[in-house]
Amino acid sequence: MNQQFGVCNLSLVPVRTEPSDRSEMCSQLLFGDHFTLLEATEKWVRISTAYDDYEGWIDKKQFAEIEHAAFVALHDLNSILGLSINHRIVKTSSNEILNLVAGSNIPGRLDNFFYLRDTRYKLEGETVKPGKENFRSGIREAAMFYLNAPYLWGGKSVFGIDCSGFTQMVFRQFGIKIKRDAYQQAEQGELVGFLQEAKGGDLAFFDNEEGRITHVGIMLDSERIIHASGRVKIDPIDNQGIYSNELKKYTHKLRIVKRF
Repeated sequence: MNQQFGVCNLSLVPVRTEPSDRSEMCSQLLFGDHFTLLEATEKWVRISTAYDDYEGWIDKKQFAEIEHAAFVALHDLNSILGLSINHRIVKTSSNEILNLVAGSNIPGRLDNFFYLRDTRYKLEGETVKPGKENFRSGIREAAMFYLNAPYLWGGKSVFGIDCSGFTQMVFRQFGIKIKRDAYQQAEQGELVGFLQEAKGGDLAFFDNEEGRITHVGIMLDSERIIHASGRVKIDPIDNQGIYSNELKKYTHKLRIVKRF
């Protein structure tokens, strides 16, 4: 297929590993996420996201095609929805309401109105401009927004989120781009030599018996971590790994700590 581009025009769209409704959800698209179309079947398209180069399949009915110029323009978005579960936009042509989630992209707006492709929307609320300068002071509040969110494989919202989706969405509030999966995130950042040197906002990574990175969480300080395991929760951590006070045992084996 000739190079084509798309943008998510719904609140949350599942990205699947295979072109089937029965296939596992490996990630989600948020409103305003844009991507390149790689291949297509009668019902599905395989995409590569512009934000993190993540590939997967989405339903053809769950996005809007855009021209290359619009695709490029969306690279420069610097306004997203902040840490609230009450975000609404309205299609002005039909008064239809879309309920969006934190981290969704909002194109350049004027007096709370904006366009996505040819559709005009009104934003009921405010956007935020992510800034790395607020990372250390704001990381705890951003992480705590997701506290008790249920674990969902591939999820990226307060209504269901996985471990690496959690870290990615929290960092997104500060304009820090990290990859989608835990093992990919572990390849980014700068190594912290000792756990005792960890600061709030550092990412801790954990491996399985085969040595593969399978889990990630956000350090609140050198002794506590917030992570998605069953739900987003806070647990103690030491050089051995995460200790679950609920289960009275270590649940994740510490591999490395990275700073961003």
